[in-house]
Amino acid sequence: MSAASQELLGLLAAKSFRLGDFKLSSGGSSDYYVDCRTTTLDANGARLTGQVFLDEIRARSWKPEAIGGLTMGADPIVVAVAVISGELHGFLVRKAEKQHGTGQRIEGFRQKGAPVVIVDDVCTTGASTIQAIEAAREFGFTIEGVMCLVERQEAGGRAGVEKAAAPASFVSIFTASDVRREHMLQKDVMANAAHVAGVTCELCGHPAVTNTPRKRCAEHRA
Repeated sequence: MSAASQELLGLLAAKSFRLGDFKLSSGGSSDYYVDCRTTTLDANGARLTGQVFLDEIRARSWKPEAIGGLTMGADPIVVAVAVISGELHGFLVRKAEKQHGTGQRIEGFRQKGAPVVIVDDVCTTGASTIQAIEAAREFGFTIEGVMCLVERQEAGGRAGVEKAAAPASFVSIFTASDVRREHMLQKDVMANAAHVAGVTCELCGHPAVTNTPRKRCAEHRA
């Protein structure tokens, strides 16, 4: 794993991963939730996201003219890659055609026949990724590849995305298991640091994980 990938994984684990009881958009429930936008919209997180996606595109020898995906999970990824690359254009796919103006569904780069890469933040059932693939092909783009930042493998969305993307490949940068593992490692490190320091949170009395400028626990450190 590259240094940029490792740093991005650390940010996702710290900023985007939460344990608890969550209702998913698919209707199911889960003991964890990944909100990638708290990382992809972070200043450093955006830079890392753009670099990691661009590195993967180059490693696979894809030659897209643009990248895009369904709003709004794909939005920060599209902008980050376009800025970091300095050459790849961006486009966004509306969930439905707008009802005024030009009425178009694809916003931004609009060159029919151009090779593109479809991106998404989280792939669970794969529905949003598939929707973007279908809209891009309907417009006239050629799909060079499909990528997501975090794949929830237990949800089984990969098969549907791969079928929709074929013959293009579907690549996930990380799995949810990767992010969970890193999250738990971070918790262990913080717990050990708090135990050694013997410092308690000034707000609630729980073990502190920071001592400067305030003595705060994991919940109150922000």
